[in-house]
Amino acid sequence: MTPQTTSRRGLPLRSARWLVPVALTGLLAPVLISAGNTANTAQAADCSSYPWMDATKTPEARAQALLDASSQQQKYRWLVEQPANSPQTATFSGVTYPLQVPCTPTVVYTDGPDGVRGSTGVTTFPTPLALAATWNQALVEEKSAAQGAEAFDKRKNVVLGPGLSGGRTPLAGRTPEYFGEDPLLSGLLTAAAVNGLQDGNPDKPVLANLKHYVANEQELDRQTSSSNLDARTLQEIYNLPFTIAVNRSAPESVMCSYNQINGAFACENPLLNEVLKGESGFDGYVMSDFGAVHTTAASLVNGMDQELNRPRFLTPANLDAALAAGQVTQAQIDGAAFRVVRSYIRGGLFDHPMADVAVVNASTPEHQATALRAAEQSAVLLSNDGVLPLAPAEGQTIAVIGPTASNTVTGTGSAALSAKSVCAMSNRGNVSMACENLVSPEDGIRTRAAQAGATVVWNDGSDLVSAAATAAQADVVVVTGYQRMGEFADVPDLKLQGNGDALIQAVAAANPNTVVALQTGSAVEMPWLHQVRAVVETWYAGQQMGTALASVLFGDTNPSGKLPMTFPKSLADTPTAQSPQQYPGTFADGSTVRPTGSTEIRQVQYSEGLKVGYRWYENQGIDPLFAFGHGLSYTTFDYSHLQVTPTTTSGTKEIRIRFQLTNTGKRTGTEVAQAYLQLPSSAGEPSKRLVGWDRVTLGPGEHRNVEITLSPSDLQDLRLLQYYDAGTGSWVTPTGTYQVHVGGSSDTTEVNSFRIK
Repeated sequence: MTPQTTSRRGLPLRSARWLVPVALTGLLAPVLISAGNTANTAQAADCSSYPWMDATKTPEARAQALLDASSQQQKYRWLVEQPANSPQTATFSGVTYPLQVPCTPTVVYTDGPDGVRGSTGVTTFPTPLALAATWNQALVEEKSAAQGAEAFDKRKNVVLGPGLSGGRTPLAGRTPEYFGEDPLLSGLLTAAAVNGLQDGNPDKPVLANLKHYVANEQELDRQTSSSNLDARTLQEIYNLPFTIAVNRSAPESVMCSYNQINGAFACENPLLNEVLKGESGFDGYVMSDFGAVHTTAASLVNGMDQELNRPRFLTPANLDAALAAGQVTQAQIDGAAFRVVRSYIRGGLFDHPMADVAVVNASTPEHQATALRAAEQSAVLLSNDGVLPLAPAEGQTIAVIGPTASNTVTGTGSAALSAKSVCAMSNRGNVSMACENLVSPEDGIRTRAAQAGATVVWNDGSDLVSAAATAAQADVVVVTGYQRMGEFADVPDLKLQGNGDALIQAVAAANPNTVVALQTGSAVEMPWLHQVRAVVETWYAGQQMGTALASVLFGDTNPSGKLPMTFPKSLADTPTAQSPQQYPGTFADGSTVRPTGSTEIRQVQYSEGLKVGYRWYENQGIDPLFAFGHGLSYTTFDYSHLQVTPTTTSGTKEIRIRFQLTNTGKRTGTEVAQAYLQLPSSAGEPSKRLVGWDRVTLGPGEHRNVEITLSPSDLQDLRLLQYYDAGTGSWVTPTGTYQVHVGGSSDTTEVNSFRIK
């Protein structure tokens, strides 16, 4: 795997810029501000007379020209989302500014991990964790370009996403919003998403936003907790994916998170200047999450540039007072405003104003086809004893069981369930997107079964006796198990919700030909695993969920998805389950429950250090239920003849990992071949690490010599051979023997080595 290093226009990604936003997730409902019916001054006939509208000048020159023409109060507007983005509106929540200088664009932020939220007439794509299971950078970029086009057509030109997380606990509510537990996989897929959003539609510029910086790993007390971790863990697990995304996609914005890091809130933490903007090289602007700002001066001094939503701390009065007291300097204010303006210009927002009226239906057939392909490739075949692919004969019956398998709504109020409940990520207990034109599993399987002359019956599973009776009368059963999760709360355990485990056990007892289709946003325990014949993880698969599931079950699509996170046998096996200090974190009296009315900061100790995800299980000798990278196919693959060249090197020479991959089965299939590297023991790493992969499609009996090349730029930008030395504050390439592992999961089969002198 050689990660992409140029934009779609062929420019180096560090200089190929389209604009970025920041996030509206938070304490209160997001408030998206636009100019309403006010004329967009960027469309005025005389804009060519203003130097900041001269596209022949550099973004830096244009931004400086605009600020040179601005009053102090007009500069202040750029430091808060609402006045920055609605230039011809004067008053925001009682705070009044002068109107902005002419020819500045209307900008509208929108949340969007799985599509353009808050809109109808848009495509609901699989969630990021599902996309991560494709291990397909090109597909992630394609999906993001489609989403970007829809956002612009809906008059939204900043997408608050993609998100990055270390994946330290599978209980974290926003797990489905991220790309899994590995820094390399997460970083490169994030870069692909940014490239699609920012670079995919030059005439419809939409900006991406990396969130949430940093060590933002739980929803429980996210605004009143401190993530306490050492410098090496911060760099190698939590900051590294941001660094990779910055180097490989040049995002214009990063959002600082709610939590504290080692006792200082993220949006006023020195890490913003010292690590993100300094060591990682980020040169866009930093925006707060909504409600994540706590001070005026400390935020600006430490690297935050824009307060999300309304003016609260970065008001003109507060900024004037901070200046007068010497708490901030004029240069710091000018610098923050410059970074915002430059990003808006560099991203194309000044030169491509949005239309006055949104497109009614922005979801095209091409976008829906992308959503289907993503849902198909994201499905992970976890187990299969040969029952799949389905091949029903005419006259046979397939029972589809489960409330989230059908578009028919069961239950009422907050207990109401249907396929829409797991179409996309949940938000505040409700589905976050409209999920229009949703194809349910029931509909998808019914349509496909009809082609074989088979009949489909559905049971909502609410009554176990009734569900078992339905299962007993069928030739084969597909039963869905679901888990709803999302922002604002973590899940309490890794069990299926809605009595799902009992439902599966009852159905499996009634019919031995039972297939489980999981619709989850994280790992789940499977006490029934050995009672069923196959398990397919479909995640939150978006509006094409049913068509994709049917395609996989019937073998029209040979599954190729691989797990982007480890599935443990039980919650007790997870890295953060070893002490309450790790999760959920404790208070001064040692308790884990917040007293009523208390605002004390919950202390969360990242004492597992580098042992996160598959690193933990390997280091501790714990066998997971399913390993990171695991995923079966309807064919089989064999790895052999692993070679690594050069066998001995000094300096940052190119490393070539070669092996033979053979399809040993009777179907064409695609294997995600993975390469891992174990550093010399002197590095003190807990396990091997992912360093590359390749998606390889082979016909029956076909073999191919696969090469995963780690170029000098890969070795440097992605830190593939390095560890972080906290003592010297630098990345170190240790000398000694490196072990290379290749295989179809982190449980690799072939091993070789090379040395660095």
